[in-house]
Amino acid sequence: GVSVGLNICEDVWGEGGREASTESKVIEHPARAVSSVKENGADLLVVMNASPFHSGKDLIRRKVVQTQARLHSLPIVFCNLIGGQDELVFDGGSFSCDRNGEISAQAVFFNESLMTITLDQEQISSEFKERLLDSERATYEALVLGVRDYVEKNSFPGVLIGLSGGIDSALTLAVAVDALGAKRVKAVMMPSQFTASMSREDASTMASGLGVDYSEIEIKPMFDSFMKGLSGEFLGKAFDTTEENLQSRIRGTLLMSLSNKFGSLVLTTGNKSEMSTGYATLYGDMAGGFAVLKDLTKQAVYRLSVYRNTISACIPERIIERPPTAELRADQLDEDSLPSYEILDAIVEHYVEYDRGVDEIVALGYLPEDVKKIVWLIHVNEHKRRQSPPGVRVTARGFGKDWRYPITSKYRGLIDQ
Repeated sequence: GVSVGLNICEDVWGEGGREASTESKVIEHPARAVSSVKENGADLLVVMNASPFHSGKDLIRRKVVQTQARLHSLPIVFCNLIGGQDELVFDGGSFSCDRNGEISAQAVFFNESLMTITLDQEQISSEFKERLLDSERATYEALVLGVRDYVEKNSFPGVLIGLSGGIDSALTLAVAVDALGAKRVKAVMMPSQFTASMSREDASTMASGLGVDYSEIEIKPMFDSFMKGLSGEFLGKAFDTTEENLQSRIRGTLLMSLSNKFGSLVLTTGNKSEMSTGYATLYGDMAGGFAVLKDLTKQAVYRLSVYRNTISACIPERIIERPPTAELRADQLDEDSLPSYEILDAIVEHYVEYDRGVDEIVALGYLPEDVKKIVWLIHVNEHKRRQSPPGVRVTARGFGKDWRYPITSKYRGLIDQ
């Protein structure tokens, strides 16, 4: 007979892999739980896992398991959960390796599957040799699975998306259709006096191409009514972010009203760059039930949009090519209010995902004033993130259970403005 040892999840990771953020940081150190089953005569180790996805996690898992198999001269089967649970996505991708640490079987990712293996004299063989997914495909499939399971497991009949003609809502729409099918997705364009004709054209073109239910609701009459009602209070005050946010809140109210009437879940379209810096409106574009792009920086949104168009060209090229804008005032561009996304996203990744401090980031070549401003914005906008809906985590650290900072704190240290 074959003596089978059992580990559960982090048992196999041990001190050498538990804190590893990348494949290269896995340390060759025997895990005590693996040593224990080997000492007790196991011929095979089965590891049961609920290991959540983030980009690059599959390589880390492989390195950890291969290291333990080689150190203990023990074949290992790594069986991983598949499915979405709130902000977490479990990507499957179960695999096995022989006693020398060589991969002998690999199951599919992001789909349930049955994989059979053959154990012969402590060596494992199998016909299942699936390939690892590249970063963009894996991240996109994680978003699709996360949306599908959140909607299905919470029994929503469908989803609603505010389609602006911009890249964030375009990618959100593509993910929703791939997750649920076009018949369960409704897109609503809510133009104002600041909405460019190209935005309306691109939104309509994309919705038509995907075959989703699409409608337009003009918000200018509602905006004008609000401004008339507030005219006495606002007398002598210039147009500023108050009026910009009012437009966003009108749109949020319309989407939530449709949600209440028809039961569909509102998918918000904000990205990690916006959530980091507070470039979002409470009770406006943040109003909804699930934030699909919450853990994607703006540059990641562009990369995934380009990837999605390699499957089928559903996102109009003009959406990808035009400069990003909220269209809440005349001639507005995102970079009027924020640093370039190339700089912003890099600093956000270093600070949030890699846990580097201000001095460390500056030492990488970024301007001190840029680093301090962005880190300051991250902390002063904690109150917004606390009121944001959950969303799929696709990086090593998102703004969910991995991020625990107080809303109220006067300490600023190096980021004191």
